[in-house]
Amino acid sequence: MTAHLFAPLPLRSLTLRNRIALSPMCQYSAGPDGRAGDWHLVHLGSRAAGGAALVMTEATAVLARGRISPADLGLWEDGQIEPLARIARFVREQGAVAGVQLAHAGRKACVRPPWEGGAPVPASEGGWTPAGPSPLAFAPGHPAPEELGPAEIGAVMAAFVAAARRAHQAGFQVVELHAAHGYLLHEFLSPLANRRTDRYGGSFENRTRLLRELAGAVRAAWPEPLPLLVRLSATDWVEGGWTVEESVELSRSLRGQGVDLVDVSSGGLVPDARVPAGPGYQAAFAERIRREAGMATGTVGLITSPEQADHAIRSGQADLVLLARELLRDPHFPLRAARALGQEGPWPRQYQRAR
Repeated sequence: MTAHLFAPLPLRSLTLRNRIALSPMCQYSAGPDGRAGDWHLVHLGSRAAGGAALVMTEATAVLARGRISPADLGLWEDGQIEPLARIARFVREQGAVAGVQLAHAGRKACVRPPWEGGAPVPASEGGWTPAGPSPLAFAPGHPAPEELGPAEIGAVMAAFVAAARRAHQAGFQVVELHAAHGYLLHEFLSPLANRRTDRYGGSFENRTRLLRELAGAVRAAWPEPLPLLVRLSATDWVEGGWTVEESVELSRSLRGQGVDLVDVSSGGLVPDARVPAGPGYQAAFAERIRREAGMATGTVGLITSPEQADHAIRSGQADLVLLARELLRDPHFPLRAARALGQEGPWPRQYQRAR
């Protein structure tokens, strides 16, 4: 039978109870020590209780320098494990799978939260110098990043591996590498941000080397029974940038590195890209990668109705639907969607009286 939104999804030793995931969304609500607090517990826990099958943390920095803002979550030190473990335990108790997105913001690091304008944080207020593949600023008014040398690239890779190990200690069951939205791993992929002339720049093989090597290193450190995901921006939406054809080819390579699903988004590398956003506007990218690379995919982006989410699964566009703003508006979207689609929803026993 054709899969539908409430069909289980096997990923290695895990089985997701449906095809709905909470997409990683920065909350900009951690302390300066990068530790999760009550907001994160309630935000992530309520989506697990609301019926999502996979609950992903926001972009969680593997180095303090790799934070998007000073208020981002982190897993760069052991003291950050237990606050996240509390959340992972609660998510699992609700029957959901707990996932963490590991990230380094690259040249887009060190900015204020969106509700404070999103401008770079000056050194006088605790700001730091971002790092990137090449000394090219993200946008006017942003500092040029320091170009990472070979030893520093090795240190970044080691930080991702160490963070993955901490994620396992915290009880997470899924790790996702954030290689989208203009952050460090995406910057290495795109010729618009990567002007290097060494083994990490120039050709497609060189520009993808860091992510391929990193996926292999994390896969080796992450328990074999547990899934490894990668989020990609399928296109930069800019002439001369990263393309969907390259995303297909890279996904084939990532499958060989033990990646189990590519979470397909787009854009974010440059501020002036013209993105034709509309309902499900990225689903075609997920479908193409799924078909041509033979890789399981997730789709995300302006998916707002049960019927639309179900169509993405039934039509073979993707294996998983990741919801962002719709799950902010309605933490119980999966329960509502199950009723709308005539399926059995994962109601918590504490809420059965409202069913």
